[in-house]
Amino acid sequence: MSDTVTLIRHYYEAFNAGDSARMLSYLSADVVHDVNQGERRIGKDKFREFNERMSRHYQEMLTEIVIMVAADGTRAAAEFTVNGSYIHTDADLPPATGQRYVLPAGAFFAISDGRITRVTTYYNLADWISQVTA
Repeated sequence: MSDTVTLIRHYYEAFNAGDSARMLSYLSADVVHDVNQGERRIGKDKFREFNERMSRHYQEMLTEIVIMVAADGTRAAAEFTVNGSYIHTDADLPPATGQRYVLPAGAFFAISDGRITRVTTYYNLADWISQVTA
């Protein structure tokens, strides 16, 4: 179980450092990535593309990270606060002007052979839209 906590903690440390390559090193080759309001992505290449897109549009730092792990270490969840800036307009979303936002979020993980095999992330899109259009 402590190995899973360490894995997830390192994953989020890499996220906060803006180190996508290090984030990828914690994932299985066939990682499944689900984000609410988005399509399923399978594989590290799709995950890398997603991170590149996110980096163009948002600057984010996660705080108040709490990691919870199943007794056998094969499942985990994390709850955290996203502190961000919307820096470049993304698709069909409101125009970006550097708006700041604070958003509660969470993620679920599947773990196998010391690697993350699934990341499912949830946040309230309506809350985010409200914050960036206020």
